[in-house]
Amino acid sequence: MLRRLVGRFDEVAEGPIRAMRGNKVADRVFYTASELGDFGLVWVILALLRALRGGRLNERAAVRAIAAAGIESVLVNVALKSLFRRTRPLVQHEHPLPLRQPLSSSFPSGHATAAFCAATLLAEEDSLGPAYFFAAVLVAASRIYVRIHHASDVVAGVVVGLVLGQVGRALVPLRRGSKPAPRKS
Repeated sequence: MLRRLVGRFDEVAEGPIRAMRGNKVADRVFYTASELGDFGLVWVILALLRALRGGRLNERAAVRAIAAAGIESVLVNVALKSLFRRTRPLVQHEHPLPLRQPLSSSFPSGHATAAFCAATLLAEEDSLGPAYFFAAVLVAASRIYVRIHHASDVVAGVVVGLVLGQVGRALVPLRRGSKPAPRKS
């Protein structure tokens, strides 16, 4: 039952993306986003750019995001993916641009997890916060576009990334000695 629901979700989510494939601009954008997401490259670049803007807060945010990227990668790509062993989409097709073919489990999307974990950490106390999340959405969606992940893999990756980002914020606050604000009931 659950497998059928997930499969139906994947089919429905694939529709709008299928309609965009073959457009040269969309191909270039999504294949580039997917490639920049490999090994967390885009998040290291964005973290370094935040550090270069100067100030202790920006430097701390950058170091925290880069450290979290390494921890997130081990948690997701070694531990979590080994629990699920989901196969990747089996569509045989030509890719219009070069694409690295991962061998790991499809679930959850490591690109989506890394993207939303990094965006959550980098966006804290930064006016460029929406730009980090825009980049995260682009990288996550690219994995469906290039047919490396099912949509449900990406959704799960987004959720895991957001949770890991919040855990990172709680464990390593940007301002030393600060405690998370109490939640209002």
